[in-house]
Amino acid sequence: MSNSSSITQFLLLEFANTRELQLLHFWLFLGIYLAAVLGNSFIITAVACDHHLHTPMNFFLLSLALLDLGAISTTVPKSIANFLWDTRAISYLGCAAQIIFFLLFLSVESSLLTIMAYDRYVAICKPLHYRTLLGSRACLHMAAAAWGSGFLHAVLHTGNTFSLPLCQGNAVDQFFCEVPQILKLSCSDAYLREIGLLVVSAFLAFGCFVLIVLSYGQIFRAVLRIPSKQGQHKVFSTCLPHLAVVSLFVSTAMVAYLKPPSTSAPALNLIVSVLYSVVPPAVNPLIYSMRNKEIQDALKKMILPMIFQQQ
Repeated sequence: MSNSSSITQFLLLEFANTRELQLLHFWLFLGIYLAAVLGNSFIITAVACDHHLHTPMNFFLLSLALLDLGAISTTVPKSIANFLWDTRAISYLGCAAQIIFFLLFLSVESSLLTIMAYDRYVAICKPLHYRTLLGSRACLHMAAAAWGSGFLHAVLHTGNTFSLPLCQGNAVDQFFCEVPQILKLSCSDAYLREIGLLVVSAFLAFGCFVLIVLSYGQIFRAVLRIPSKQGQHKVFSTCLPHLAVVSLFVSTAMVAYLKPPSTSAPALNLIVSVLYSVVPPAVNPLIYSMRNKEIQDALKKMILPMIFQQQ
């Protein structure tokens, strides 16, 4: 038995007992991480360097890439290092840093995905009002509001979680530090206060999801009025993958933070956490750029000269 003042480190979830499986997980996570870093970095560089891409939609896309890069870099590199060095340890301050930064990126991304859905709704359903509703000042204000609310959300949850006395050991049933897993180590009824805050946050996240679905619903209604089948196919093939990734992100995050601790197995925790913390940052660059011809053209302009120079 220990309390929070005597805990200097936490022990993260061990994926496997054998060295061969640990190295397998190391290469798997390293591959996913490098793919996420490469994909998001391409989007950031393309949008930042090509003035033709300085539009509200691409500004939000660049912001999403930065968030995905930050989110996956908060959790996965530590796991990769632990797999490689055959350890489970993470320091107390390192655990707190993981929670506050991951919650920050998670909260801002929920808001940003809602803003991006609104951007598409205005662009398709109210094109004449686009410049009025989504001018540069409006975009900056919305982005600032998302970051400000996300910062307050992260500080509130992290401060409240680590103010609780911990007396159930220091083993965390997750590959990174997560609020529900830290709450399982608490020995005080005060943890119910943090659970209440998590429920409120989940309702806010669900509200964002509802707004996203409503925005895409209006988009689909407008698209169905388009006589061109090719135009309908283009919009549906772009929007449906967006909606699928958003649904995966929101649903698995809500499951991770709201499921009863007593009924959750480590394997379920692991699968759910990978689905909302690792998969979206790796998949978003493909989903949001594979149908974006402007992004593809900008990437070709960047990559092709580098290839020819090497030859």
